Amino acid sequence: MSFYIGLVHYPVYDKRGEIIVAAITNLDLHDLARLAKTYGARRLYVINPLREQQDLAKNICRHWVSGYGAHYNKDRKEAMSLISVVPTLESSMAEIKDSEGEIPTLIATDAGRDKGQKVNYDSAREIVASNKAVMILFGTAWGIANEVIRKADYLLEPIFGVSSYNHLSVRTAAAITLDRLFSEFIRP
Repeated sequence: MSFYIGLVHYPVYDKRGEIIVAAITNLDLHDLARLAKTYGARRLYVINPLREQQDLAKNICRHWVSGYGAHYNKDRKEAMSLISVVPTLESSMAEIKDSEGEIPTLIATDAGRDKGQKVNYDSAREIVASNKAVMILFGTAWGIANEVIRKADYLLEPIFGVSSYNHLSVRTAAAITLDRLFSEFIRP
């Protein structure tokens, strides 16, 4: 099983449905890196085309991987070392191809009810369990733009709670998604 996580900051939607570049947040980096490490992801790609945002993420990672934070919290160092900051989805896919010898299968996530044909978690588990590289994409802001969803091989069914409210943080959605996908592999 060879899987990767992509945290997409561009292209994503704002609340008006316009395409934007979302800002990188410190919490997303820390929590998603820890999640990636817990569930065995090979790498967490933080995808943002803005140089200032890339520098911010790299500085945060540097603090925890090779700076004072590396000595202060070795567990955090281990998780944060999984982060790779890249400008585009294509550059992350190229890195995966270089290390795996194949372009990863893309599974996009989206909270929308009407985004077309979706794969359920049972089917997605089979895809992830295959011997192929898989990259699971999570969107920031109000979700991944349709142009990226159309590039994906699969669109995972949304997470629904018990109410009609459906706007989870990316950290929460990623945690629920990975637990649903991988809990079968790690529990007796």
